[in-house]
Amino acid sequence: MNVIGCLILGLLAGAAVAGAASSQAQLLLGTGFCGEPTAYSTFSYETLRLAEGGARFFAAANVIASVVAGLGTVFLGVSFAGALWA
Repeated sequence: MNVIGCLILGLLAGAAVAGAASSQAQLLLGTGFCGEPTAYSTFSYETLRLAEGGARFFAAANVIASVVAGLGTVFLGVSFAGALWA
Protein backbone atom coordinates (compact mmCIF):
# COMPACT_ATOMS: atom_id res chain seq x y z
CA MET A 1 0.00 0.00 0.00
CA ASN A 2 2.95 2.34 0.60
CA VAL A 3 3.95 2.04 -3.05
CA ILE A 4 0.46 2.97 -4.28
CA GLY A 5 0.40 5.99 -1.98
CA CYS A 6 3.82 7.03 -3.28
CA LEU A 7 2.57 6.76 -6.86
CA ILE A 8 -0.43 8.97 -6.05
CA LEU A 9 1.81 11.50 -4.31
CA GLY A 10 4.07 11.54 -7.37
CA LEU A 11 1.08 12.15 -9.64
CA LEU A 12 -0.06 15.01 -7.40
CA ALA A 13 3.40 16.55 -7.34
CA GLY A 14 3.72 16.25 -11.12
CA ALA A 15 0.29 17.80 -11.62
CA ALA A 16 1.23 20.73 -9.38
CA VAL A 17 4.49 21.28 -11.24
CA ALA A 18 2.67 21.19 -14.58
CA GLY A 19 0.13 23.70 -13.31
CA ALA A 20 -2.78 21.25 -13.46
CA ALA A 21 -3.31 21.37 -9.69
CA SER A 22 -2.87 24.13 -7.14
CA SER A 23 -0.46 23.77 -4.27
CA GLN A 24 -3.45 23.87 -1.90
CA ALA A 25 -5.07 20.94 -3.70
CA GLN A 26 -1.78 19.07 -3.64
CA LEU A 27 -1.44 19.69 0.10
CA LEU A 28 -5.03 18.68 0.86
CA LEU A 29 -5.03 15.53 -1.27
CA GLY A 30 -1.44 14.57 -0.50
CA THR A 31 -1.85 14.87 3.24
CA GLY A 32 -5.47 13.87 3.62
CA PHE A 33 -5.89 11.22 0.97
CA CYS A 34 -2.41 9.72 0.94
CA GLY A 35 -1.62 10.05 4.63
CA GLU A 36 -2.92 6.61 5.55
CA PRO A 37 -1.58 4.53 2.65
CA THR A 38 1.91 5.93 3.09
CA ALA A 39 2.12 5.44 6.86
CA TYR A 40 5.24 3.45 7.55
CA SER A 41 4.06 1.81 10.75
CA THR A 42 3.70 -1.62 9.15
CA PHE A 43 6.99 -1.18 7.31
CA SER A 44 8.85 -0.37 10.53
CA TYR A 45 7.09 -3.11 12.49
CA GLU A 46 7.93 -5.80 9.95
CA THR A 47 11.54 -4.63 9.69
CA LEU A 48 11.94 -4.64 13.47
CA ARG A 49 10.30 -8.06 13.72
CA LEU A 50 12.72 -9.48 11.16
CA ALA A 51 15.75 -7.92 12.84
CA GLU A 52 14.75 -9.12 16.31
CA GLY A 53 14.10 -12.59 14.94
CA GLY A 54 17.68 -12.82 13.70
CA ALA A 55 16.86 -12.29 10.03
CA ARG A 56 18.99 -9.17 9.70
CA PHE A 57 19.66 -9.73 6.01
CA PHE A 58 15.94 -9.85 5.28
CA ALA A 59 15.35 -6.80 7.50
CA ALA A 60 17.94 -4.84 5.51
CA ALA A 61 16.52 -6.14 2.23
CA ASN A 62 13.06 -5.02 3.35
CA VAL A 63 14.32 -1.51 4.06
CA ILE A 64 16.18 -1.24 0.75
CA ALA A 65 13.36 -2.68 -1.33
CA SER A 66 10.71 -0.49 0.32
CA VAL A 67 12.69 2.72 -0.09
CA VAL A 68 13.65 1.96 -3.69
CA ALA A 69 10.08 0.99 -4.59
CA GLY A 70 8.65 4.10 -2.91
CA LEU A 71 11.08 6.52 -4.52
CA GLY A 72 10.77 4.78 -7.87
CA THR A 73 7.01 5.09 -7.93
CA VAL A 74 7.15 8.76 -6.88
CA PHE A 75 9.45 9.47 -9.83
CA LEU A 76 7.21 7.39 -12.08
CA GLY A 77 4.16 9.36 -10.94
CA VAL A 78 5.88 12.72 -11.47
CA SER A 79 7.04 11.66 -14.94
CA PHE A 80 3.62 10.34 -15.91
CA ALA A 81 1.86 13.49 -14.68
CA GLY A 82 4.39 15.65 -16.51
CA ALA A 83 3.80 13.77 -19.75
CA LEU A 84 0.03 13.84 -19.26
CA TRP A 85 -0.21 17.59 -18.62
CA ALA A 86 2.65 18.78 -20.83
